[in-house]
Amino acid sequence: MSSNSSGSVKHRHVFYVPGYDPMPARRYRELYRTESQKQAAISGYEITTEGRTANAGTYGWDVGFSEDGHQVRTIIDFLSWDDIVYDSLKKSIPRTYLILLSTLWLYLRSGTLMSLFRLRRAPIIAALYPAVILFGQILFAALMGRLAANVISGGLGIAAGVVLFVLLLMLFRRFDRKFFAYYLLHDFAFWAQARGATPPVLLPLVQRFADQVEAALDGPADEVLVVGHSSGAHLAAVVVAEVLRRRRVANFSLLTLGQAIPVVSFLPKADDLRRDLHQLSVREDLFWLDVTAPGDGACFALCDPVAVSGVAPQKEQHFNPVVISAAFRQSLSPEAYNAHRWNFFRRHIQYLCAFDRPREYDYFRITAGPLSLRERFGARGSSAAREGRVFSPHTSMAP
Repeated sequence: MSSNSSGSVKHRHVFYVPGYDPMPARRYRELYRTESQKQAAISGYEITTEGRTANAGTYGWDVGFSEDGHQVRTIIDFLSWDDIVYDSLKKSIPRTYLILLSTLWLYLRSGTLMSLFRLRRAPIIAALYPAVILFGQILFAALMGRLAANVISGGLGIAAGVVLFVLLLMLFRRFDRKFFAYYLLHDFAFWAQARGATPPVLLPLVQRFADQVEAALDGPADEVLVVGHSSGAHLAAVVVAEVLRRRRVANFSLLTLGQAIPVVSFLPKADDLRRDLHQLSVREDLFWLDVTAPGDGACFALCDPVAVSGVAPQKEQHFNPVVISAAFRQSLSPEAYNAHRWNFFRRHIQYLCAFDRPREYDYFRITAGPLSLRERFGARGSSAAREGRVFSPHTSMAP
């Protein structure tokens, strides 16, 4: 990686790691294009977005940024794993209910659920939403089946009841885009399938992603920035930790947005993830900014994922992460804030969107502007409301 004595960035390479989301990469590019234009008009800079297909089939786009004489070119590579998401969503209805029971039992018997509830209630209420909906659906289908069996006497009634029961469950599954119960359940179940250990299907992907990031570190970029959103935050952390096990670097940054890392790091077999979090926290050659918001009910707002997981260093100096709030209520006008008040998913992606009353957090200045993440936030320090107490019932780290 080249050095830049002026401290400003002229060439940046960004790797974006999405969460558990089957949405194709081109939708993210279009979101970036449209929202960056909105933010540029509000904040007074110029930004352009151009589509590109990168090497090895990686989808990406190029960004041009101009403000106060600063010209910046940014390459954004989208580290896609939507094929794995699609495969994990292809579960039968009976299999889905078995997964629901096993996942719920794991979180209960391991003490993880109550620990997460003590940490932050809102995301755990969101996590229990699919259980409530799916149990409600099967109960409703059973009641309707029983009613049909009572109306039609004899063996024909029993058969009609069973058919109606099955058809209603199939109908609920077909229209899950209205409920998102199956989707949310499989999100939690995917990360819990190995009791918190990295799912085996992701291990080769982590190595491939780390190879791509490492190649960029040897390139001309003044900053290499890895961005992880939602459950992509802990995948991004694992990838960055793998890179840092291989080498020491300069101008390397990690940005996690709307993270729910404790959902995984509190599980009994999440030793590797807890080890990675610990190692990231003591690396001075990395700058890690964690951005959440109390207005986002799907994240663990202002919770230091290293500290609450019980793996903050005791004797070594603790460098990472810096924990700040995107401050939705202050950064959005009342009209903009209330427009998506009840839209759970739209609120969760606000980090990737424009703010009509921007404060210190601006996703597009961070990913395309002339200052590195360290230059922009290095002297900032964590928010006073940062939660740094230990909540995890499991704190072991793999050797």
